[in-house]
Amino acid sequence: MKTHILGDGIAAMMLASRSGELPEHEISIVSPEEAPMSKDHMLGFWNMNGLEMAVESSRASWSKWAIITNTGKSVMHSDKHPYHIMHKANYIQNCRDKATQEGVEFIEEKSMTTTESSQTFDSRPPRASENAMLQHFLGQEVEVDKPVFDSSTAILMDFRVDQSEGMHFIYLLPYSPTQALVESTLFSTTVLDREYYVNTINDYLADHYGASVHNIIHEEQGVIPMGTLSPHDENIPGLGANAGAIRPASGYTFVFIHQQIQRAIQASKQGKPLRFKRPHKAIDVWMDAVLLTVLRSWPQQGPKLFGRMASSLSGDEFVRFMSGQANWRLRLKVIMAMPKLPFIKGVSKHIFQRSEKVVA
Repeated sequence: MKTHILGDGIAAMMLASRSGELPEHEISIVSPEEAPMSKDHMLGFWNMNGLEMAVESSRASWSKWAIITNTGKSVMHSDKHPYHIMHKANYIQNCRDKATQEGVEFIEEKSMTTTESSQTFDSRPPRASENAMLQHFLGQEVEVDKPVFDSSTAILMDFRVDQSEGMHFIYLLPYSPTQALVESTLFSTTVLDREYYVNTINDYLADHYGASVHNIIHEEQGVIPMGTLSPHDENIPGLGANAGAIRPASGYTFVFIHQQIQRAIQASKQGKPLRFKRPHKAIDVWMDAVLLTVLRSWPQQGPKLFGRMASSLSGDEFVRFMSGQANWRLRLKVIMAMPKLPFIKGVSKHIFQRSEKVVA
């Protein structure tokens, strides 16, 4: 069957690289006519089964990572699931090379032809609702004026920054004692001016490392919509983020795209139609919705929520929870670690908001 994939981002290229596992489908990657220019940026992920190509594409990895608040620091460790970072462009090129070997066709949208026997999937980004919660950030790969970074430990969240604009943290991946990717990241409904993020990075490095930026090697900026998202085109079935792969409360997507594609391939091998379903369990979506309610209404609780979760879990448990592989025992462990009043208030407000939507 002729199978067109609209878009040529991570999800489309990951599927294309595995086209050899779908012998009944003649896959083509379709570049949309009005697609924005693709920009390289860094993608972080924990090594899980099936991500060998991503690991091969990675630039660096850490078996230790930390979450830091004003009251403490939790360092987690996993030899089995180290945290990796890679250039999106490198991964996409590696996928493209493998896809080309498998006979995948790359075409422009104007060249796409459809018939009754062909099918199309849309991997273009989904649409966020008005006033949606956003994860927005600006990152700089920097060289600083003195050796201050501990290159053995990635810092996933350091909340010792201004919290007045929403839940705010620094994400710092140290490549060497003098070089790191440093991102100022917020969860809120409003994207801020570039100057805010840049000043945060400079102040953070000065306050907590006594260092200043000597050279900016690379800069990237992005916005990830969170919560429930609408498909790019309701008339075309989705793939990747456009089929619900984004984890609602974290923005973590890469491993879930892999899970989504893996399950679709397995189902196809069993004779089922090729379909890409939301990879998240209903209970995890509900827990994420409660967390987003708390972060929207009481953002000052964010550091406490993530700090307590980190201090209560091992590295392997943290990875399983973030990667959608938690069992009930682990979910309950996370719930019990939460500060009780904000969590109860979040549950109540979430239920009330859902009932209002039903009535409306």
